[in-house]
Amino acid sequence: MSFELGEEHQEVRQAARQFAEKELAPRATEIDLAGEFPWENVEKLKKYGYLGMNLPEEFGGGGMDKISHAIVVEEISRVCAATAVILAVHNVLFGETINRFAQGAVREEVLRQAASGERLGAFALTEPEAGSDAGAVATTAVREGDEYVISGRKTFITNAEVAHWYIVCATMDRSKGTRGISAFLVERNQPGVSFGKPEDKMGIRASRTGDVVLEGVRVHHSRRLGEEGEGFRIAMAALDQGRVGIAAQAVGIAQAALEASVSYARQRVQFGKPIAELQAIQWMIAEMATDIEAARLLTYRAAALAGMPGRHSAAIAMAKLFASSVAMRHTVKAVQIHGGYGYMREYKVERFMRDAKITEIYEGTSEVMKLIIAQSLLRGQ
Repeated sequence: MSFELGEEHQEVRQAARQFAEKELAPRATEIDLAGEFPWENVEKLKKYGYLGMNLPEEFGGGGMDKISHAIVVEEISRVCAATAVILAVHNVLFGETINRFAQGAVREEVLRQAASGERLGAFALTEPEAGSDAGAVATTAVREGDEYVISGRKTFITNAEVAHWYIVCATMDRSKGTRGISAFLVERNQPGVSFGKPEDKMGIRASRTGDVVLEGVRVHHSRRLGEEGEGFRIAMAALDQGRVGIAAQAVGIAQAALEASVSYARQRVQFGKPIAELQAIQWMIAEMATDIEAARLLTYRAAALAGMPGRHSAAIAMAKLFASSVAMRHTVKAVQIHGGYGYMREYKVERFMRDAKITEIYEGTSEVMKLIIAQSLLRGQ
């Protein structure tokens, strides 16, 4: 057992950090304030091979492992959490799910487009009345010959409207509960697909979040993922994988807050000396650093397990629960260390605090993570 990254993973971190600092950092504040979708950043992710970095090489992907992907998400989140979630959703919730569950020629076609970054993907599960209770989806799919007719409304969808492909979960039989749900691949330009207005969010403002509306959308059976009735299982497997990325995002945001706090504490003078010499500040920084390192180790462990056979829901939930809590708790601490300046747009820590909150909510709230962990323990798993 080693707690140090090997040479390959260290190189991944170094390259990702250089990329983020050079290519993403200069406009991170600007796109946040504007709530502007960062197409320029997406093109850079594509150019440097980060879109599809974890997808199979045979389809043009990078074939990189889960730990490498977590490191990249962490480093990009350290600079621009909005860009990181665009990447993570495309690569994992969409790309890896297509790789595992799509069929035949459709799988190859879509994977090639995803791996090259030619077309973005999205994952449409959440609905107005189906958030934490994902099994309550009301979107329907009715089979008519070789096609399914899908109608419903998805909400809070990352990459809504900007993505070309959407994985959509819909129920074929409400009486069967989760076993009546199936998953389908829908194109943006299909008749019957439309979008609500982009949400005006507190954090990760440059990422696109909105409704996906489906009105009598016809999908050929070849674009069903898995078998009929397997949609909920597919969605849960996708979320397991996706939560590793959110944990990594939380670690990156927290790391950025720590670095900003250390730098500010060294420079800010009060009572005739840098505040870094005050025990209260030193203790805050020590707690931040310790918790972040613990969150990072949990996240890398979850990433390693996610790349192994079987399901590792509890370990992944622990990583997301703890890392997101650390990000929220310590970005608030970073604002406190900065005092009045921390409350101002000029300093990045207020953005870090706003960005951190969503990590406790999306891809499974902290409360749902606790349920997953507890149920696993109580079942003796």
